[in-house]
Amino acid sequence: MISNQILQNTIDGLKSITRTELCVCDIEGKVLATTFSEAETYGLQVNTFANSLADSQAIGGFQFFKIFDEHQLEYILLVEGTTDDTYMVGRLASFQVENLLVAYKERFDKDNFIKNLLLDNLLLVDIYNRAKKLHIETTVRRVVYIIETKNERDVSSLEAVKSLFSSRNKDFVTAVDERDIILVKEMKEGSAYEDLDRVARSVIDELNSIGILNVTVSYGTIVNEIKEVSKSYKEAKMALDVGKIFYTSENIVAYSRLGIGRLIYQLPIPLCNMFIKEIFDGKNPEDLDEETLTTINKFFENSLNVSETSRQLFIHRNTLVYRLDKLQKSTGLDLRMFEDAITFKIALMVVKYMSYMDRVGY
Repeated sequence: MISNQILQNTIDGLKSITRTELCVCDIEGKVLATTFSEAETYGLQVNTFANSLADSQAIGGFQFFKIFDEHQLEYILLVEGTTDDTYMVGRLASFQVENLLVAYKERFDKDNFIKNLLLDNLLLVDIYNRAKKLHIETTVRRVVYIIETKNERDVSSLEAVKSLFSSRNKDFVTAVDERDIILVKEMKEGSAYEDLDRVARSVIDELNSIGILNVTVSYGTIVNEIKEVSKSYKEAKMALDVGKIFYTSENIVAYSRLGIGRLIYQLPIPLCNMFIKEIFDGKNPEDLDEETLTTINKFFENSLNVSETSRQLFIHRNTLVYRLDKLQKSTGLDLRMFEDAITFKIALMVVKYMSYMDRVGY
């Protein structure tokens, strides 16, 4: 169904061209859009005409026209005047509104198709049959983006993203829940992941420009077939979740850059508990004091370089060595040794993952 605002814009445009008053009503006689103030008084005539067999009729100084949507009566159009020119204006206006009905229905059908495609609700044969019917290419490169704002998604954010990609009729913007906006973006041959980052950045900048801050964009990998779009969507969803656990300072999260975080995210919680218990003998590495955790993180950031870490922490090299020795005594892990450092780093990430899953109720 076309919105009343679209109908109003259409007949306002027609009036400016033809200098003729127009009105669109539903079949019960309710005015949906009009260019003159007395339209409400024609409700009874509209209802009577709607129930007649005529497709057009002159009544009370107006031409009445029926507008159909696939043989189903949808609207009644009123055009002021009873001349041949008025009749011609009415026919052109009816044709315009009927074409709008077709265009909006196709748009709705495409949106519905994309949603079901993302959610894996279609059989393989249905994907290709419906794509052909909707004139959607099946063998182009696409990637799925998920755009999340910290608050519940509103109309302005969805419309802003749609406007950003409205000129590209091969891209699709939709939503499958109350929070996230989904962009299915067609990518040119030869596009690199730097190009994907640029698209994500443009979305964030657009939303920031209208006052929507704290936006996170995740995306999956580029797929070559329409049947694989749901795969890219699942990857983008995982990237969004993994980003909330391990990359909280990032507002663009790519599935291809998740690294070990992606592996940890797929571990069962009982296995994580067993790992932490074996490594730390039941202790929680998050219980370490703030000074020790800061030292460890800075040591990892500097690739286990003692001199650079002590310089950045503004402490003497011997002080850092003392802290590392103290940690070794309490955990049995010497972070100056690569294998122990890897074990400790993974353990910290596992604990972070477990805390997140506990918070969200998994």
